[in-house]
Amino acid sequence: MTDECFRHPRLAALYDALEPDRSDLDAYVHMAEEAEARSVLDIGCGTGVFALLLADRGIEVVGVDPAEASIDVAEGKPGSERVRWIRGDVSALPPLQVDLATMTANAAQEIVPPESWQETLRGAYASLRPGGRLMFETRDPARRAWEEWNREESYRVTEIPGVGAVESWVEVTAVSRPLVTFRYTYVFAVDGHVLTSDSTLRFREREEVETDLSAHGYVVEDVRQAPDRPGRELVFLARRPQAG
Repeated sequence: MTDECFRHPRLAALYDALEPDRSDLDAYVHMAEEAEARSVLDIGCGTGVFALLLADRGIEVVGVDPAEASIDVAEGKPGSERVRWIRGDVSALPPLQVDLATMTANAAQEIVPPESWQETLRGAYASLRPGGRLMFETRDPARRAWEEWNREESYRVTEIPGVGAVESWVEVTAVSRPLVTFRYTYVFAVDGHVLTSDSTLRFREREEVETDLSAHGYVVEDVRQAPDRPGRELVFLARRPQAG
């Protein structure tokens, strides 16, 4: 089930305003250029920020996401016609042969059921040309990021043009490793309306991820620190072999 913050039209429309700093994507743009990728599959593309950054550079992009409200936002942005948007998960993809498949913004952790995770890895592999690469990030469980997810540290008020002030905060509701469940709360000053969005993330250990990738035929080329979040994130780079 897609989180409410991605599939509720009122919340999806606010996502970019509430998360304006996307400098985390700079490293991914650089890695796409480093890989000389001319075609990219962006899995869990959300409101299309990364897909459009790539399209701006002349890269052919397919963005897929199960949250229709988020895709609606992406399709309303300037330049969106340069991206092929698909509503659904990897099972909805047509036959592809891309140079690079990505899952940014911890989209990989949103894929909680083990069978869905395995299906995603299979689908990404099938969509890559021989020699193509898969690139994604996941939070390092050892960092215990969820311990910082509380109202005191996350509370803020954001003034959004045409919407007004929106209060927001996050609180953890359950920790049962490897799963962490938390709730975002949004309060709209204009009408006092309160919306909540419950999320569950799976915190996979590095060894688990590498084992899963190898089981699906990938060659793990590198596991890096996220340059903007050293010690917090693991960035996996895996390749579909030329003969695979």
